[in-house]
Amino acid sequence: MIDWLRSTFLFPGQNSQYVGMGADFYAEYPVSRQVFDQADDILGFKLTKLIFEGDKATLNATINTQPAVYVCSVAMLRALQQEAPLAKPFLAAGHSLGELTALTAGSALSFEDGVRLVRERGRLMTKAGELRPGAMAALLGMDLDAVEAVCLEATEHIGEVVVVANDNCPGQVVISGFERAVDYAVGLAQSRGAKKAIRLAVSVAAHSPLMSSVTGQFSNALGNTPFKNPENCVYSNASGVPMIALEDIRFQLNRQLTHSVRWRESIEVMIRDSGATLFIEIGPGDVLSGLVKRINRDVSRVTINSVPSLRAWVQSLGG
Repeated sequence: MIDWLRSTFLFPGQNSQYVGMGADFYAEYPVSRQVFDQADDILGFKLTKLIFEGDKATLNATINTQPAVYVCSVAMLRALQQEAPLAKPFLAAGHSLGELTALTAGSALSFEDGVRLVRERGRLMTKAGELRPGAMAALLGMDLDAVEAVCLEATEHIGEVVVVANDNCPGQVVISGFERAVDYAVGLAQSRGAKKAIRLAVSVAAHSPLMSSVTGQFSNALGNTPFKNPENCVYSNASGVPMIALEDIRFQLNRQLTHSVRWRESIEVMIRDSGATLFIEIGPGDVLSGLVKRINRDVSRVTINSVPSLRAWVQSLGG
C-alpha cells in the first residue's frame, strides 16, 4: 500500500521532448486525447501534429518545446489519474518549465490558462535569446562550490556574465551566460578536474541574467493569469521550498527565469522535511528519475512516460 503523504509527482522540462512523445496515450486514453485536442483549439494551430509528426528542429524551438512538453505531461497525468484515482501525492515539483505542470497537477493553475502561459513563456524566452544570445553547458564531476568559483572567475576575466543555471544533482551542474564567458568557464572547469563538459544545443541562456529583458513582460502575463492555492505542496525551483501564497507563486515563477534551478536542494528538502519516499516522474523522458537516484539512492522511483509503463505500475498497485 502506497503512503501518498510520502509521495511526490515530478514533471520534466525542456530537453525531454522528442517527436512522437505521447502518441500512445492519445491513441489509448480519451482523457489524454482531450488534452491534446484542447491544446490545439486554445493555441489555434495543430500542436499535436507537430508533436507526433513534426520535424525535430521545429519541435526543439523553445516557443514550441515548452507547450509541447507541458501538454504531453498533462495528458499522461490525466491517464494516470483515470487508472489510479487515489494517486494524489502530497508533494510536487517540476524542473524549470515543469514547475508549471506541477502547479496544474496541484489545481493551482488550470490547464487552459497553463497552455497560454507556457506558450507565452516560450515566446518571451526566445525573444530574450534573440536580444542577448548566450550559451549553456553541463559540467560533470565538479561540486557546486567549485562550479560557482569557475563562473565567478570567468565573469571577471571575460567581463561578461556566466552563472550556475541548474544544480541538478551531485556532480552535475549546468552553467549559462554569454558565449565567450561560458567557453572560458568550460576551459577552467576542465583544467580543474571536471570529468566532462558538454555544450548544450541552445542559443537561449536560460536561468541567467540574460533573460532579464523579458521578466517585466512575463510578470504581466503572470498577473493576468488566474492562480489558486495549490492542493499540495509545490516546490519552487528558485527557492527550494514550497510556494504558498498566490503572489509567491507569481514571484517565484518570474524569478525562475533569471535564477538557477535548485533541483538537488529541492529533492533533499522533500526527503528531509516531508519524509518523501516515492518519486513518480510523469512526462516524456526519464531524466528526473535519474537525478533523484544520484541525490538519494534510498528512495523509490517510478517513471511514467509510456502506456506500458503506466499500466505496469498500476498493475503493481493491484488495480
